[in-house]
Amino acid sequence: MKIDGKNYRSIWQENDRIWIIDQTFLPHEVKITELQDLAAATFAIREMQVRGAPLIGATAAYGLAIAMRENASDTNLADAFDALLATRPTAVNLRWALERMRGLLANLPATERPAAAMTEAAKIANEDIAINEAIGNHGLEVIRTIVAAKKDQGPINILTHCNAGWIATVDWGTALAPIYKAIEAGIDLHVWVDETRPRNQGAALTAWELGAHGVPHHVIVDNAGGHLMQRGLVDLCIVGTDRTTAAGDVCNKIGTYLKAVAAKDNGIPFYVALPTPTIDWTIEDGLQIPIEQRAATEVTHVWGQGSDGSRQSVLVTPAKSPARNDAFDVTPARLVTGLITEVGVIDASPTGLASIRKDAA
Repeated sequence: MKIDGKNYRSIWQENDRIWIIDQTFLPHEVKITELQDLAAATFAIREMQVRGAPLIGATAAYGLAIAMRENASDTNLADAFDALLATRPTAVNLRWALERMRGLLANLPATERPAAAMTEAAKIANEDIAINEAIGNHGLEVIRTIVAAKKDQGPINILTHCNAGWIATVDWGTALAPIYKAIEAGIDLHVWVDETRPRNQGAALTAWELGAHGVPHHVIVDNAGGHLMQRGLVDLCIVGTDRTTAAGDVCNKIGTYLKAVAAKDNGIPFYVALPTPTIDWTIEDGLQIPIEQRAATEVTHVWGQGSDGSRQSVLVTPAKSPARNDAFDVTPARLVTGLITEVGVIDASPTGLASIRKDAA
């Protein structure tokens, strides 16, 4: 996608150096950071310089490739694998990418590992772009169905939660890919952007993306979604997911479950967009997914840009009040209208998931 008219990926290779857009500085500054070593890659994932399950997977792949460039021994391969795997427990793409990389590298002599690792990491990144564009094409047909049902009575109002756009993948995005495709197709639409407390990925990232792409949108507080649904101001919900079970339960940013409940109560379609590597075929019950517990300071403090242009943290709670910070929640399959994947739109059910397992990446 483009920033100020220039094409960017969220992570890219240039002259054997790996670069990312540091998302902790968005939306106020586009800061380009190099992943110079394994420590920088693990820091980028853990501290959310990169976010979104697909991008986390691609970054982990490049992180392992960088580690092989530093030391391609069996010991370092195992140590780098473990260090990267420990950075974020919920997003299954992380494990998927690392296992794919290890499966390739373990069978190669150490002298061949650095080049092979970088080639495979680039392949994972390129595949992600193709997967997400396909998700966009299938999701566009979902939006066309809503357009036909609405019969040109105003724009299609889409509500999304957290950030599942191009900055959460290598390019295109998952939940936002259908929106970008719809804009390209000339469909009149508008997006309600949940702020997504406590890290405000919606307000900081999704709104930044949509604004840069010229997509009409409004940022709303997290608790406004149900109210807007009651008033007939939401036609469709599309969100992403960090892990989807073999039975169709989806784990996404905290607050997604409540949006799905409100959508169900108001008869509004609730779709989840995901690449097949985000499916965890080893579990069926979403409550088995490990939920990342992040620092309480993300709840008690907010980051913003001060009057002098610097990034500042401000305490918003009583100094002695404790906080709990669950990063994700689970939406049961029964609340999901359908799963938009790169191989098509399927039912959020064991049967629906089983129908694509052989085609899954």
